[in-house]
Amino acid sequence: MDIRAAARPEPGGHGFEQPFEMLHACHEKVERLLGLLERLAVHVRTQGPDAQAREAARDVMRYFDLAAPLHHEDEELHVLPCLLAAAEPTLAALARQLTEEHRRLADAWADLRADLLRLIGLGDEASGAGWQARADWVGFAAAYRRHLELEESVAYPAAQALLTVQATDRMSEDMMQRRGHLLAARAGTPGA
Repeated sequence: MDIRAAARPEPGGHGFEQPFEMLHACHEKVERLLGLLERLAVHVRTQGPDAQAREAARDVMRYFDLAAPLHHEDEELHVLPCLLAAAEPTLAALARQLTEEHRRLADAWADLRADLLRLIGLGDEASGAGWQARADWVGFAAAYRRHLELEESVAYPAAQALLTVQATDRMSEDMMQRRGHLLAARAGTPGA
């Protein structure tokens, strides 16, 4: 059984011109990779740190090293500030909570990443005796899922209601620019 199959990208996609759809799509990707991480923990316990486990570890690392920080930055630049500025104290408190959770998730990722690097460093000849996926892998996945649920159920709907069309357009441009998509999109459009 290929533990990586469910983490592969699904067809279709959301463009940055709809930034909240893109944020939702990022959450879907996070969910798939958290599932891969959980399957990886089971695989390592039952099969050992084999080549398939090392490749799955690389997949998880690619996302959480590159895309996840950009996603958190999107939220911290565009979603959370409008919640902080809202007249509703519970939204401001939520924005502070989510910002703190980003920091805690980043710290937890640094620890988990060290585990994955160790796993990747084990060669086929290594038995992996004594090497186990740490229990905090599952804790990381659970904490991340709680965080995603709070963003999806409260933060995103509130931010969408608060942001003007112009602010949403700026959010879209910023998301593309920080990822290098804006220049490529404009290169193909006369007068852009």
